[in-house]
Amino acid sequence: MRRRAALPTASAARDVRRTAGKVLRKECPRDALAISGVVKRDPVATLRQSNQHRLARLVPIRYARMLVTPFTFLRGAAALMARDISRAPSPGIHAQICGDCHLGNFGGFASPERKLIFGINDFDETLPGAFEWDIKRLVASFFVAARCEGISETRCADIVARVGEVYRERIEQCAQMSALDVWYERYDLEKLVNSARSKQSRAKRDELGRLATRSDSWHAFPKMTELSETGLHICDHPPLIYHPHEMPDFQRDVRRFWEHYVESLPEERRALAQRYEVVDVAMKVVGVGSVGTRCAVALLMSAGCDPLFLQFKEASTSVYAPFAGASAYENQGQRVVIGQRIMQAASDIFLGFSRATHVSADFYVRQLRDRKVSFFFEAMKTADFLDYADACAWTLASAHAKSADPAVISGYLGRGDEADQALVRFARSYADQTEKDHEALKRAAASGQINVASTTGSD
Repeated sequence: MRRRAALPTASAARDVRRTAGKVLRKECPRDALAISGVVKRDPVATLRQSNQHRLARLVPIRYARMLVTPFTFLRGAAALMARDISRAPSPGIHAQICGDCHLGNFGGFASPERKLIFGINDFDETLPGAFEWDIKRLVASFFVAARCEGISETRCADIVARVGEVYRERIEQCAQMSALDVWYERYDLEKLVNSARSKQSRAKRDELGRLATRSDSWHAFPKMTELSETGLHICDHPPLIYHPHEMPDFQRDVRRFWEHYVESLPEERRALAQRYEVVDVAMKVVGVGSVGTRCAVALLMSAGCDPLFLQFKEASTSVYAPFAGASAYENQGQRVVIGQRIMQAASDIFLGFSRATHVSADFYVRQLRDRKVSFFFEAMKTADFLDYADACAWTLASAHAKSADPAVISGYLGRGDEADQALVRFARSYADQTEKDHEALKRAAASGQINVASTTGSD
């Protein structure tokens, strides 16, 4: 009788994979994580190059928002940072990466079960790539943002070290879990509130949670729409919200776009989407890095007169594509949707993609307001940054563990703080570089090399 082969124990298999990660240190020592990859380059020229696919009349708003602080500059300079860190040594461990993993691209939102959770909420640059690219952008953003708030260099270093430590410990936890358990894990917003180090921080976050319940289409409807002789439509607030009257076929083309979008949804969700009809669409300027790309907000109504606002957001080639390789998906909106579904603990039920043939651009679609919670870093204290570092690092590690082997990453990072300290050195160095680049943009604005809007507006 043929004997059935015995399966290796989970711990033995995990140890083999962890050893494989440890071996990678020979090719790329953990100290190499401190290398920024920055070589002599012109940051303003790179930004101009990244504007090629943007609407020219909106680029001055982009510059105005980037000029506010070094942190807002970092937010808008994903292409510049991608070019820098892709030149640094890499252990070659790949995962689905966010690609624009700064601390402002995390926040709270509602799961399909209507539970408030915390996670990454922007995937415009998502692509399979080196896992450390996300960590480097995250730690640099913490150092820059904390420095902007006047926090000492020592405490900035402590905050970044905390990001590295929590990521490293969480990835090891994921290595000991089943792939299915990792996929189901979520970071509840309630956990972020309860883990705050001070009563004041807990109160602020608790209030954000209450505000999130009023951030939906029903509450947005009276603020964003008006009734005129021609019917119900979205209010214009140029230059941030406007109807593109120079495109006479815009509304007709949107309806064709809508049909293609509905086809991208899972069949059971098509049934829901088809209960709504597009009433009006207007262009809407959003974010910092996204300013100048084609973004629109659509008002939809069901037969029962229930309003729904969806956002149509242009998806261009990821800034990491020149270094990580082209996306497997021809439609860049599909690239974003698939990356988001892989990395997020729970995704918007209306998340889908389409193509606007009249402008030859790809888009992804999501709800405009779905109990979204944004955290504000102005006036944050060290304790607030540390709390937020815990949540972001935990979430990022969990997201990476869904597509990469966490045991291999854990084996590479190790159990000590060598990788954490290398990330601190990188973050400080890149914060210095960001401030220099920000000054270069200020000089370009002062000399008239670039046009800057007189106001940044608001999202």
